[in-house]
Amino acid sequence: MTRRGFLATASATGMGATLLASLNDAMARADIRAPVPFGSALPLSGFAAADGIEFRHGLELAVEHVNAAGGVLGRPLQLHIEDTKEMGADVVTQAMQRLVDRYKVSAIINGYNVGTNMVEMDVAADNHILFIHYNTLISHNNKVKSDTHKYYGCFQGDPPEYWYGPGVLLFLRTLSESGQWKALNNKVAIVTSANEYSVVIANAIRAKAADYGFVVSLFETVPYPNNQWGPTLAKLRKDPPAAITVTHYLPQDLAQFMLQFRPNPTQSLIYMQYGPSLPAFRQIGKEAVNGVIYSTVIGELPDEFAAPFDKAYKAKYGANSAPLIGSQTYDGVWHWALAAALAGGAPEPGDERQQRLVAEKLLRLIYRGVNGSCRYIPGEQSAYCYPDQVRDPSLGMPHQFRQHQDYTAEPQLIAPSLYATAKFVQPPWVKL
Repeated sequence: MTRRGFLATASATGMGATLLASLNDAMARADIRAPVPFGSALPLSGFAAADGIEFRHGLELAVEHVNAAGGVLGRPLQLHIEDTKEMGADVVTQAMQRLVDRYKVSAIINGYNVGTNMVEMDVAADNHILFIHYNTLISHNNKVKSDTHKYYGCFQGDPPEYWYGPGVLLFLRTLSESGQWKALNNKVAIVTSANEYSVVIANAIRAKAADYGFVVSLFETVPYPNNQWGPTLAKLRKDPPAAITVTHYLPQDLAQFMLQFRPNPTQSLIYMQYGPSLPAFRQIGKEAVNGVIYSTVIGELPDEFAAPFDKAYKAKYGANSAPLIGSQTYDGVWHWALAAALAGGAPEPGDERQQRLVAEKLLRLIYRGVNGSCRYIPGEQSAYCYPDQVRDPSLGMPHQFRQHQDYTAEPQLIAPSLYATAKFVQPPWVKL
């Protein structure tokens, strides 16, 4: 690649290429060395396959873009993937160990895997492998804090799920105080399901509700998965709250909630967790999902910085693909590649000293990616959250609130205000 071609590629991709270009300049006359192997353990089959496929897409596109920008000090990235299927601790740990044993990976960058209790961190720590994941679990933070020396190389590329709790309460209060939403009362109902992610968020909402002026009128736990919402809806209709917060997150189940809610709705704002970000939610729910609000502590921002990524992603994987999900692993690869370059190169297998150096650079490097700013918390190694945790948007990943206003189009970003591209719209079933 010529210098002119290299700079054109860097300009087109944008995502950190300028920094990599300067680091690679010293290597310009050197021969391309052996590839840097890294891996990912993803649910490419089973109930979470829709997400797993998007995570794979994000990894593939990042490899393409990083390698076009010169790789890590001249070494191209080489991706290896293992399927975690229905996930769970034993399956995920075995998949990660295979990546280490078979491919001698320098790092493992995952999306999420549920039901592991974060045991994959032990695989990474025992093998001195740098590990970035998007499990979005406070248990990651707690595990790092329990032994920072052991888990030096384990990073969670987004804020933990705990911040969804205070975040949604702050959003509801702001919406009410600004006059955009006339609340039926001060009651909030919480519907969760039997999994760690959903329960932590639900408990955080319940614990903090009074601090934001709300009373919890219902705390309901449903099976995981669940598509029969009749008993829960009967309780909600008996004592209608101002807002219904559903922390269960499977898109097909949440679409069924709306299909069963809409024939006889309460005058309640509906907030749902994660699932509405996936195309399946509106494909199944259609008109019934219009008005639903959801949030994510990580997702592609609809701004000019992320536009080249979005365009490249949809061109490669289709208009119905979900760059909002693939953006997570995409940013993870770039952040790690930059840290490895700053550290002088990706470690060879067993090189604990160099791996610790890469981890140190990753911890100190604030990376502005397509999902916003990722800055890792020292001693916890999970991303800071804006505005729930920090007040400076350049130092925290934005907690985004989006609303489905037309199921035939992408949901609209309505908060935080610094990032919003649309205003809140009253749900069609609310007549207050």
